[in-house]
Amino acid sequence: MNSQALPEWANRIAVFDTETTGLDLKTSRIVTATIVELDADGNVVVDRPEWLADPEIEIPEVASNVHGITTEMARAEGRNYKEVISEILDVMRDCFARGIPVVAYNAPYDFTILYHQAVALGLEPISEPMPVFDPLVVDKTFDKFRKGKRKLEIVAEFYQVALDDAHNSKADAIAAGRVGLAIMKAHVDKLPASAGELHNSQIGWAKEIDESFAKWMINNVDKNFKASPGWPIKQ
Repeated sequence: MNSQALPEWANRIAVFDTETTGLDLKTSRIVTATIVELDADGNVVVDRPEWLADPEIEIPEVASNVHGITTEMARAEGRNYKEVISEILDVMRDCFARGIPVVAYNAPYDFTILYHQAVALGLEPISEPMPVFDPLVVDKTFDKFRKGKRKLEIVAEFYQVALDDAHNSKADAIAAGRVGLAIMKAHVDKLPASAGELHNSQIGWAKEIDESFAKWMINNVDKNFKASPGWPIKQ
């Protein structure tokens, strides 16, 4: 499937990824982040340096082991935390203002943390990011019964997308964008005419996925399990 077969809105996408201090969506802080733009063939057409912030708290060893940034590195080389978050918000708003869909793999993780960090810093949050394209949600919907886990590394391998430096925000962001493009090319007949329509569809798809997972957890792991609803920002 060539790039010309994609809808016009897919000819330019932005890709977004963060690496953070932890998994708690309300309190974790961003350590590194990337937003760059790709064309329909996955080439970087608007490059930006990866942000490295000093999160002003200790980075737990378990997080450093994932993304490679220690507290000492962040303090020595990272920039002012509020300035970094402000710049991320500005670039994100610019992408949305230009109608460019922002691709984020497991979007609620990155967008929810960004939202709560903006609020904590007294910055205007992006409370309704749109249009967002989450390859995880779309892949689970368009290819529901494919066996295997859906981590980015595994899905990238399935779609034959290179990911040479996993858990580096720039590498993950670009790989997520290329995975998203591969999914669109594989299922081009299912794509709506606009990125906004795809965004709205994903709200319902994500809800179905969350409800299905919650049911499995309740039946198999924890009868008191409660899902955290919301896409692309968790409530």
